[in-house]
Amino acid sequence: MVRKLILTSLLLTAGALSAQAQYPDKLVKIVVPVAAGGGVDVMARLLAQYLGERLHQQFVVENRPGAAGVIGSKVVIASPADGTTLLYTPSSLSLSVAISKVPPYDLAKDFSPIVNVAISPYALVVNPSVPAHSLKEFIAYAKANPGKLSYGSAGVGSASHLAAELLKSKTGIDMVHVPNKGMNPALIDLMGGQVQVLFASVPGLTSEKTERARPIAMAELKRSALMPELPTMSESGLPGFAVGNWAGLLGPAGLDAAVVKKLHDEVLAILAMAEMKARIKTLGFDVIASTPQEFAKQLQEDVERWGLVAKVVSEEKK
Repeated sequence: MVRKLILTSLLLTAGALSAQAQYPDKLVKIVVPVAAGGGVDVMARLLAQYLGERLHQQFVVENRPGAAGVIGSKVVIASPADGTTLLYTPSSLSLSVAISKVPPYDLAKDFSPIVNVAISPYALVVNPSVPAHSLKEFIAYAKANPGKLSYGSAGVGSASHLAAELLKSKTGIDMVHVPNKGMNPALIDLMGGQVQVLFASVPGLTSEKTERARPIAMAELKRSALMPELPTMSESGLPGFAVGNWAGLLGPAGLDAAVVKKLHDEVLAILAMAEMKARIKTLGFDVIASTPQEFAKQLQEDVERWGLVAKVVSEEKK
């Protein structure tokens, strides 16, 4: 019996090593569920280029935008779990599950997380008319003026919308939501004074814009390389408050563990390259480089956190 167990273990180990050694033996498609040209798409193409060079196989990007990323994600779910079809997706993957009455998929059952690559962070930004230069000052001012502040967003259900609602729930402040059609229009409204508060994407906050849009706290667990002088929400009194548009690599459910490890290790090696580090910063991202287990945990936490916020928003509308 013992000999049989040992033999089985050896065969399984040999099989895993063989899968890792042979992968990839044909073209690999990376599905990107957003339109071409944005930061997530550019990052995917860089990864495809370097993975192809390192693994001596062609990696190609296929853009499948639509339905907040659901269309492209479902293409990957329906693909064979052999590593030839992967998903490089922004955080809309978990948001679409969290805010939907009927979730389009089950993140734990339908995907194999590989690595959360990087994050484009958000910052809490105010119009200069708001007399606050720190999170503490802002909360005090908002509490002293309930319902008088309006906050912008990139649209109902967007990360910027849910971030502001999360801030409201954690601090008890009262602000009025003014949704917009994208982050750039929302930022323009903030600079023009139509709204006073916004969780803005940090890459869009050029030095010229920050004269009319004052960042007061970084909505990330650690300080961003993009604005290292700006304290985090956690440092400023709200532990664990983190919002950003991350981008990560996943495969369909059942992807061989050896293939997951190989892809994970190769992506981490690419992220450590000096030229890749420089390019990532230029695109406005901070590196995450998570383990598959950390990524899986984050997906679960995202759904739980944003699901609760979405529920509060839904109740307020009734």
